[in-house]
Amino acid sequence: MAGILIVDDAAFMRMMIKDILTKNGFEVVGEAENGAVAVEKYKALKPSLVVMDITMPEMDGIEAVRRIKAIDPDAKIIMCSAMGQQAMVIDAIQAGARDFIVKPFQPDRVVEAVKKALS
Repeated sequence: MAGILIVDDAAFMRMMIKDILTKNGFEVVGEAENGAVAVEKYKALKPSLVVMDITMPEMDGIEAVRRIKAIDPDAKIIMCSAMGQQAMVIDAIQAGARDFIVKPFQPDRVVEAVKKALS
């Protein structure tokens, strides 16, 4: 079973994602409230997958993806954001994200994206 790192500046969003994942048999190995913390936790935990918010204080998700990919080119990252803005989606994919989920989450879509990224 794969360990997943959840990154979002909103604690309730981390809780929601964690709830969806654990109910579907995934293991959540850690949480981070911004990109800077995410990069450190990625190094420490070496998760199989990262679910990363885009808009966060200190370091946004796109910069965090770039830094994680610099450490581990094989890192699997799914971006999530309330803003379905094309430019941000393109930036995230160019930075190395595997997929993109939009808030508010449909639990089925989250599970589908995680399964696809891990396969």
